[in-house]
Order: sequence, then structure tokens, then C-alpha cells
Amino acid sequence: MRLLALLCLFTFVAPAHAATPEQAYFDLRDRNIAKFSKAKESDEIYKQHDAALKELAGVLRGLVGPVTIKGLPAEGKSNVDTLFKGDVGFGHLDGLSFASEGYKTQAVATTTTLLKHWLREHREDGMPQEIGAAFKSDRFYYNAIQDAAFAIYAELPISKPAGVSAVAAVLGVRGNGGLKGLPDEIDVVAIHGDKVYFIATSDAVKTAEIPACEKVWKQMMAKKVPQDAMAREDQAMDAYTKCFAKEAPSQSWYAAAVKKAQGQLELLPLR
Repeated sequence: MRLLALLCLFTFVAPAHAATPEQAYFDLRDRNIAKFSKAKESDEIYKQHDAALKELAGVLRGLVGPVTIKGLPAEGKSNVDTLFKGDVGFGHLDGLSFASEGYKTQAVATTTTLLKHWLREHREDGMPQEIGAAFKSDRFYYNAIQDAAFAIYAELPISKPAGVSAVAAVLGVRGNGGLKGLPDEIDVVAIHGDKVYFIATSDAVKTAEIPACEKVWKQMMAKKVPQDAMAREDQAMDAYTKCFAKEAPSQSWYAAAVKKAQGQLELLPLR
């Protein structure tokens, strides 16, 4: 009886420890990160690194499944494009990456399971843990792709297609220096079933300065407190983008931005 009880216990416990396909992917990814982050750089290591990225892409194709995004290459690569922990751009969203020539348009296809795991990994970076909140955060668009920071200037209202559980569209500025400027990048995210699609297009729309917001910026920058110049600029930027988001719907270019965002959504395999 004791042996039978132990066998029954093993039967119920063992499956709980079985690795899911997603966990197998993360185990493979993390083993490679540990390997390459400690390795001395050389031509041979770079070859091994490229081979590891191709292997990850193959695993991701099995997890994500077939993806066709209009106007972009048929076969996606690993959006995780470096396994060297110290590299700029380390930690991009796990998924398949598709990009136009020159990277004017870039898309990522992933799953809700991979997304949730990635959000947890970026918790200490201030990443919101709830998916809807993440889609409204600068940090999501900054960490998910490319190597440049991103500032949201306005959310764009787009229509949600049938069968799609969530959509988000934002207008913003991406760059490695100051992020104050004319926003021209439109990023769109959609969830269809357990699939998550993210598409970003630079030079997507022509916008213009908003005088009321320029006034807010100048007033904030003229303040003597805080004395730290970087902190003062951060506060000014926060006030400026809030003003921009409030005033954007009344601007002549706003309808074109919303139309462009809706058009980007229609490039995704959501039906």
C-alpha cells in the first residue's frame, strides 16, 4: 500500500515539474546569456552567438506559429538580438522580429505568456506588470525594440477589430539624446487570442509644435527648483508631454495620425 501511495503521489506531482515549451525557450536563452556574457569576444564567439540567435528564432517560430505582416519579410528573426548582457539593447521583448529595409517599420510577434514573463523580468526597471498599463508606458516601447529611448506624446484612439481583446496606439519621439521634439513615430500593439503583435513606424506622420505646450516647457525650464538640471528637464518633459496629449486632438494633423495608426493595425494578422 505504501508503494502504491508513493506511485500515486508521483503521478500527480511529476507533471507540475514538466517544463512548458515557453520555459524551455527561456532556459535555452538564459544558458546562452550566461555563456556569452562570460566569454572573451572573438570571431569564433561571434559565430557561435549568431548560431545561438538562429536557434532561438527557430524555437520562437514554434511558439508563435506562422506570422504574415503585410509589407514585411516573411520569415522573422529573434527580436532578442544580443545575448551579451553588457550590450546596448540587451533585454528586448522575446518574440519574432520583422523589419523593413532601413528599419523604418519594425514589428514583433510574440505570445501573452512570453510577454508576461518579459514584463516580470523588467519589473525593477519600473515596467508596469499589468499588460494594459504596460501598453500605456514609455518603458514598454523603449525596452521592447531598438536601442533608443521612447517618449509617448499622445495616445491615438483606434478601432478594435472583431476577435481582438486589446489594442493600443501611441504617438511619440524616439532617440538617444533629448526626447523633446516633433513626434513622428507611431507604435501600435494588439492582442488576438494568445498572440501579441507590436508594430512601430518612424516618420509616420508630420506634426507641428503646439504653442501652449512650448510655453509650458519654457516656464518649467526657467524654474530654479530643482537645481539639478537633469531633474528639472525631466519635470519639464513630463509637463510638456501631458500638455501635448491634451492639446493633440484639436490639432490639424491629429486625424492623419489616427488614420495612420489604424492603417498600421490593419497590417497585422488579426483575422
